[in-house]
Amino acid sequence: MRIGELARRAGVTTKAVRYYESLGLLTPERLANSYRDYDEHDVRLVREIRALSRLGLPVERTRPFLDCLAVGHEHADDCPASLAEYRAAIDELSQRIAGLTARRAALITHLRQAAHRGSRVPATDEGDAPMTDFVNLPADLPLPEDDGAAAHLPGTPVPPLELHSTGATTVRLDGPDAPDALGSGRTVIYIYPLTGRPGTDLPEGWDAIPGARGCTPEACGFRDHYQELLAAGAVRVFGLSSQQTDYQREVVERLRLPFEMLSDPARSLARALGLPTFEAGGAALYKRLTLIIRDGVIEHVFYPIFPPSEHAEQVLTWLRENPL
Repeated sequence: MRIGELARRAGVTTKAVRYYESLGLLTPERLANSYRDYDEHDVRLVREIRALSRLGLPVERTRPFLDCLAVGHEHADDCPASLAEYRAAIDELSQRIAGLTARRAALITHLRQAAHRGSRVPATDEGDAPMTDFVNLPADLPLPEDDGAAAHLPGTPVPPLELHSTGATTVRLDGPDAPDALGSGRTVIYIYPLTGRPGTDLPEGWDAIPGARGCTPEACGFRDHYQELLAAGAVRVFGLSSQQTDYQREVVERLRLPFEMLSDPARSLARALGLPTFEAGGAALYKRLTLIIRDGVIEHVFYPIFPPSEHAEQVLTWLRENPL
């Protein structure tokens, strides 16, 4: 067979086949016209090279496996030399993993120190124990579905609740004329389950709960777009959760948030408005959603929210597309 057919059947490029030949891994017959002539054994060899490369073995180190096939073995790793190559590759990986683990531990230490710099909560010495990465989201998080739990909210008046804020005051949610109320214009309140922090474990199975993970990236997004949100028409921005004010205050300090957090440990707003919640770690927590409140009435709701790391940009886009 010609080189093009070999490449097609083995799932590689003709360039790869020529490279294998340059290393002496393939030695096709030559026809009278000098064309290369490949057979079924060559197809088997190229497929084996491709499979071993997927395991991370360099093409140059596949020769013991090909030699094993050449002497008549059914499997390329039936020979002692093939097993020795496996062991050598594993040893090299183990050394690389050890080096990466040491680098990771050093980075965790620097992150912990930086995250607590200026915070009232001191960094703890946890040795080489892994710390949850609150800033970056895993790629395989389950997507939250729209279960209709927030469909009734647009047009609903905000209840006259007073919630403690990280600004050492209380904020009344109705208004705009009540003392300490939100005031006229648009207020953005993003509601989230809980914010993790270094040295504090998240509830078991947190990443498997659709929409639970991502409170820190969401807060950082509102921090980074805060001035743009104000310029787009938001008068005030708040975060709101059922965590206590002292816990929230540490988060505000550590993440350097330019806005206040509202604490609702009794989930009074959930009961008053019928907001969706879920159970985790033995506690009832808010599901992630965002309210746009205008003059004491819920004008718009974002629900469900995903990914939370991009949510502040979604709110900003909506504000710009719906100017007052």
